[in-house]
Parts: sequence; C-alpha cells; structure tokens
Amino acid sequence: MTTKANFPVTAGSIVVPYGHVIGNEKWRGSEITQRLQGKIRLIFEDGLGLVDFHLSNRTCILYISEADLVAGDEFKRRLVRFRNASSLGGIVIVEKTQISDQYFLAVQKLVVLELGMVLLPVANQGEASQLITQLVREQSKDHNRNPFIRKRCSQLAEPSVFRTVQQIPGVGKTKALLLLQQFGSIHRLCNASVKELELVVGQTVAQQIYTFLCS
Repeated sequence: MTTKANFPVTAGSIVVPYGHVIGNEKWRGSEITQRLQGKIRLIFEDGLGLVDFHLSNRTCILYISEADLVAGDEFKRRLVRFRNASSLGGIVIVEKTQISDQYFLAVQKLVVLELGMVLLPVANQGEASQLITQLVREQSKDHNRNPFIRKRCSQLAEPSVFRTVQQIPGVGKTKALLLLQQFGSIHRLCNASVKELELVVGQTVAQQIYTFLCS
C-alpha cells in the first residue's frame, strides 16, 4: 500500500476515545484492520493525512509497507513531512521482509537517528496488528493497574513482540527473552533508560538498543 504525495499533514487535532484506535479510511478491509477487529475498538476516518492509526491523543503510527520501500523515496518524504509538522509521538512500523531487508538500514538511520522516532520492524500486517493491540492496551491506565489483565495482554502478542525484539542490533533470542521478562512490552522497552537496559543486557548492548529505539 503506497502513500500519495498530496496527502495533508495532521498535527494532532484528533481526539481518540478511550479504548479506541482511529484508523485511516484507506486501511478499511485490509489484513491489519481485520485482525484488529475484536481485540480493540477501531474507528475509520477520512482526513488523517499522513497518519495511518491514532492510538491516543498523543501517539500515532505511520506504517511503511514492503511496497512502499520498493517503490522509492516517497515514504521518506512522508516521514519528514510528518516530523516537521506534527508534535505527536510517531511510531514507525516497517515491514522487514526478504525483499525489503536491503532497504532496512537506510530506513533505520532516517527514522531513529535523523527524525528521532521509534522504529518497530514486523514481518507482515498480522504481526503489526498484534503490536498495535499491545501498544493500545499498554497505554491504558486501567489495564496497567491490573497485573492479571496486563499479563494476559502481554501473552496475546508475545510471538510477534519476541520476533521484533530479536531484530534489534545485538539482541538474540536469549536477550530478547530477558528484555521481555523485565519490561513486558515494546512500549515499556522503548521508554527504558540506558541504565535500566544495562541491568538486563550489559552496557554495550544496552547502548545499541537505546540508539536503535530511542535516539
């Protein structure tokens, strides 16, 4: 799914109802939204501009598909326009496949180092839907107050999250498992300090993780 150059930029005027996600109308009927149905309440709206999904009033997702990566540099212009115009916390989900893997390092450099946004690689839209589900639930204060609900939600997305964490430079299966045991979710991992990461994986890998996710 490619992005047209004439989409307007939205800078955070969307109000997301509690427990809902607002999705761009262009995603209606897609695999990612079909998999979200029944897990979270999804509302479709036109006019979201460059944003694909609003998770809250402060956080949104921009999705970069395999087709976007292969098509050229339009997705880069889209990300730059978003960062220059919006005060929202943008999370970039990118499809990292055998075809798109050759472009991943350049995307990582742009998103993390140059734009200062969070980058989460997924294999497909199915994994992306699981990550979105967990991110939404982790941002819900009511869910966070209940450790039993938090544990259940974490287990729901575990396979997808586990594979995603493994793709962070310097992190293999063992360290990914340790990180998820300590932090419980991608959302918490992205907000961890270097010192908190060092306690789990050591200084060198902690710095690699922090640079990859949070710089």
